[in-house]
Amino acid sequence: MRQDQFSAAQFLQDDVLVQCPYTIECVYFDNGREYQGTLEHLFVKSCYTNRINQKFTKPACPQTNGKAERVIRTLMEMWHERELFVNAQDRKLKLKRFINYYNTVKPHKGIQGKTPYEVLDGYFKQNL
Repeated sequence: MRQDQFSAAQFLQDDVLVQCPYTIECVYFDNGREYQGTLEHLFVKSCYTNRINQKFTKPACPQTNGKAERVIRTLMEMWHERELFVNAQDRKLKLKRFINYYNTVKPHKGIQGKTPYEVLDGYFKQNL
């Protein structure tokens, strides 16, 4: 097993599924080897076990990966370039703190000054 498969699968399990209060039906990825393969592939197996469908961007078509690239740019500008990390564990802790801030505290212009958490919370409080 490759280390990147383990890291991606471990992140999905420990940092997404355990902490997310909602059912995840589908995940959307670039075509990285850490995300795709047969059912023997650890990340694919994790998705299958948790009934999560996988979708991938079109190869060699950066337009379909625009949102992911924008998230990476935001992470680099607002977090990575402004922090000093003692080690990998410190970086992981600081990333979790930043993501919490980004999703629950920081207002976003694209969603009328609300946080992503406020939008998601409002969606799930709607009457059916």
